[in-house]
Amino acid sequence: MSLDVRRASVGKIQNSYRTFPLVAITIFRNTIFEKLFNGSTMDPASQTHCVLLLDLPPSALGGIDLLSFTTTPRFRGVKNLPPGLHFVFAASDSSLSVRHGAWFYVSPGSGPPQVFVKKWDPATEDLLAETNQSEVMRWRANMGEIWKDSLTPYRQTVSSTDSTEDDDTVEESTDWSALTSRIGPTLLTRITGLNPDHWSLTSASSASQDLETIPGLELSNSVLYPEKELHFLPVDLKRTWREGATGRERTEAAQDRSWALGDLIEHHCRGEAPREREQEIIGELQFSFLMVLTLNNNSCLEQWKRLLTLLFTCREAVKERTQLFIELLKVLRLQLSHCSDIEAGMFDMNEQGGGFLRPVLRKFRKAFDDLDGKRKVDLVEEFDELQDFLRDTYGWELDESFVKRGMLELEDGERVEMDVNGADEDDESGEYAPQIVDLTPEQLKELEQNGESLASEEEDDAELDEMDTRY
Repeated sequence: MSLDVRRASVGKIQNSYRTFPLVAITIFRNTIFEKLFNGSTMDPASQTHCVLLLDLPPSALGGIDLLSFTTTPRFRGVKNLPPGLHFVFAASDSSLSVRHGAWFYVSPGSGPPQVFVKKWDPATEDLLAETNQSEVMRWRANMGEIWKDSLTPYRQTVSSTDSTEDDDTVEESTDWSALTSRIGPTLLTRITGLNPDHWSLTSASSASQDLETIPGLELSNSVLYPEKELHFLPVDLKRTWREGATGRERTEAAQDRSWALGDLIEHHCRGEAPREREQEIIGELQFSFLMVLTLNNNSCLEQWKRLLTLLFTCREAVKERTQLFIELLKVLRLQLSHCSDIEAGMFDMNEQGGGFLRPVLRKFRKAFDDLDGKRKVDLVEEFDELQDFLRDTYGWELDESFVKRGMLELEDGERVEMDVNGADEDDESGEYAPQIVDLTPEQLKELEQNGESLASEEEDDAELDEMDTRY
């Protein structure tokens, strides 16, 4: 048997959208079966879990978890996968083409190495799971042929220098495990459908509530119509009260959305225990963020915003579900540390006012006033860490200690008085403070008769405020 000595560059890895070439390596071509039957020198113990990404076009965009890369003709996949959930994605090129991705699960244990086979369909530009078992067995049998030549080791961080130094110089990131801590098979099946080890979606996949209907255009004839619907938790920020609620109850539920959060957890999450159902909320928040990060999926971005807005506008739930909100603050701080990895245009943390997130975080801080004991200490500690991160990274001020009015000295030495417009609006103080007035008996009677109309107007105002924070 002849030895085929080759030298190849597997591909170019891109971390946080910066590209670094992989080091070229020399390999000896042998399969695991050649070792068993022909005395090959390849050690079966060197094989580990891997995922094959077959038939990708040259210079295609590929990725796994937090790492994306540009492929070369010899690239066939990723090896040395650690146990747990992983997400692979691909696109025909690194431009704005639709990205296709799939979740799969590497089981822990000492069994034989697991091989996941995904292939690119050039006709539909889709990433598919290989379902032909004979093809899967063929690739397993020839694993040694491509092991060192065409599979790149799993990593989530690449050193900034192109060198042949030891792997010790590469600092591996553990963020992926923390970012997926509450994502499980049940959640993936609910959102994307039942397809174990290939829970798939694309950049164009969407929940029904995020689809835009164009008059005169049938959805079936639109190239923008997604091939898969995402089944998110039904978060409706326009209706956050129970069926049959009227008047004051609806107004209070529009201001404190604790009832809506409880209804979501009790009737739509699938966990058996209350704590498991609460964790499913965190899991969907993690799923949505990662699909924005990897696929640029707009519907997932909207669901991420809806979930955060719902959670951070709760008051009573903070007292009843304190542990949920402590975990929420930890998860959000980690997610925001990766916002710089999201491609421009999807989400800008530096936009004026911080978009929707900054005002709801400032209001959320007031919910701690009704807490006491260790619950308050733990929650305040997590919020302070998030606040310090936002202040250091984006210059946000979430507390009330910032200067609202003062003198500013210009470059030419002139001093002018500056005022932060609307600083009292969130606090309902100053000109925004509520006023108490005495009503006549006639006015009280008219108010009672028009109570339903008044509540409706207040709800419309709440919806308008929310619209302002979204746009």
